[in-house]
Amino acid sequence: MPKNNKPKLPTLLQRKLSKTGQTRGADDDVIYQNRVSRNSTVLIPLHQWQNDVSLRENTAFFEKGYIVLIPPTDYFSFEKPDENLKDLQLELGTNCLVFYETRTDWERYPPENYGWTFANCRTAPLGGQYVARVPANTSNDTIRAQKINRGYSSQSPKGAGIRLYEYATESTIKECRLQLEGVYWLCVDAVDVMERNGMTRADAERRKQITLDECQKAGLLDMERLCSKRIINSEGHTICPLCLRELSGEEFLSRLEQPEGREVPDLTVTQVNLFHIEELKYGAFNHRQYNLGWGCHFCNVVVKDAGIVPTLRWMQSVLTKNKQAGYIGWE
Repeated sequence: MPKNNKPKLPTLLQRKLSKTGQTRGADDDVIYQNRVSRNSTVLIPLHQWQNDVSLRENTAFFEKGYIVLIPPTDYFSFEKPDENLKDLQLELGTNCLVFYETRTDWERYPPENYGWTFANCRTAPLGGQYVARVPANTSNDTIRAQKINRGYSSQSPKGAGIRLYEYATESTIKECRLQLEGVYWLCVDAVDVMERNGMTRADAERRKQITLDECQKAGLLDMERLCSKRIINSEGHTICPLCLRELSGEEFLSRLEQPEGREVPDLTVTQVNLFHIEELKYGAFNHRQYNLGWGCHFCNVVVKDAGIVPTLRWMQSVLTKNKQAGYIGWE
């Protein structure tokens, strides 16, 4: 029997829960790592480091460290770079790097002119003073047209670290995962769905009870709070935070329907996805308890990083304009 005598979940649901502790995807041509733990090394833009005193005062919060990324134009605007960085509790090659993103900066401030090497380590010392992700262009000069990837581009996983606003501590990740499973079990048909997907009914009932008991003990099952956050409705059933539709447990396991002619054989997206109630953004760590629910894939796409309330206002304006223009006649 698994740990805590919890019967095992169907693989697809277990994988979906595990992925909630991972960051969003990223390809090799960006500085961020692809689908790694949310407590990985954090990349902090210089302007955030300068403007947010709490970042400088609470660096121990980042369990696997941090790297501040400095645009070349900012670095070379300092009168005395080493001293100016020291005033900001930074040291090049130790906890910060010059980050090249444009060809203009790359050509104006060639790193070899300063004896710099590219970094490849995520903990101090970083092994260099700079990192580069300069996209290719359409120049006729084949050398100048090539993309420039320097640092964190050969080892696995590639990338220097994760986006600041995606960060969460290991304990937060675990509590969020537990709460999200608890929210799944609040779907009206959750037990029936698990029975149809490989669990016995007794095991499904047992897993549900153990999980909800653990949530209650950890302070993660405040139903009034979950309701106020749009995670469940007044009847205690799981809903999509945007459209407020009650979700079926089956949607957690069902692949998204694909438009005819656009099908791909390896689609892994399900009808229900992780949903941040307050959007991920700089200045907050919103991957946290009571800020995560499950939502329709389409609603998630619509909201993106805008947030629920701004999205609803936008939707209202779209409807109003279409009604005023005579395209829709219903109330």
